[in-house]
Amino acid sequence: MKNKVFLFMLVLVMGILAACGTAEKESSTGSDTNTESTSETKVLRVGTSADYAPFEFVDTKVSDDIIGFDIDLANLIAERLGYELQITNSDFNSLIPGLQADKFDFVISGMTPTEEREKVVDFSNAYYETEQYMVSLKENNITTMDDLKGKVVGAQVASIQLDLAESFGAENGFTVESRDLIPQLIQELKNGRIQGAVIENIVSENYLAQNDDLQAFPIEVEEPDFKAVVFQEGSELKAEFDQVIQELIDEGKVDELKKKWFVVE
Repeated sequence: MKNKVFLFMLVLVMGILAACGTAEKESSTGSDTNTESTSETKVLRVGTSADYAPFEFVDTKVSDDIIGFDIDLANLIAERLGYELQITNSDFNSLIPGLQADKFDFVISGMTPTEEREKVVDFSNAYYETEQYMVSLKENNITTMDDLKGKVVGAQVASIQLDLAESFGAENGFTVESRDLIPQLIQELKNGRIQGAVIENIVSENYLAQNDDLQAFPIEVEEPDFKAVVFQEGSELKAEFDQVIQELIDEGKVDELKKKWFVVE
């Protein structure tokens, strides 16, 4: 009799354990389903070069986050289109190769469309028109291109500013050197290794506001330069971004970002 009771209790316990196991499996499956639902949100991989304040930079006094005009613009566009962004900081000269290697879905980094670049990538509609400055130390009294004859001028590698510096260097008798980052150009000015640096106006104004020993004069060019988002050739994102960029311009949102981030207009 005792054996029968024991066997009955054993079967009952095994049944309860089996039911618990089934319940745990079903709970785990439900969790997996939620994860899959979350992962359906489209994440776009974004390349930028965060040395270009106020367009994209890191304020290490506050955090390690990449911030700036371009980053805010990218987030506004992504919000309208229902995307999330994964932003990667890279050297400027590696951004287009990164697009071509499918490391990024798009690049936003103060980049200007050029004939050479358009051979390998696509650009969005322009979202900002920019000018170029020649930045120098006040003590060197450089106010014209003629003052740079026999001197050294710097510009960021792979930039339109480097092309511009080389063009004017050939005309005005100065040599040109490139550096990877804009802060490096400013440091090279201060330590006397270069006597001028071609940097766009908004970025220049940012440094002028923080450095009383710097000055700048505008460089005259035949055609204005524009900034645009950069995509892989044939990317479907271009049409989506073009539409939203125009909406943000029409709604005054881009002007709001200019007021937020730019020292001058």
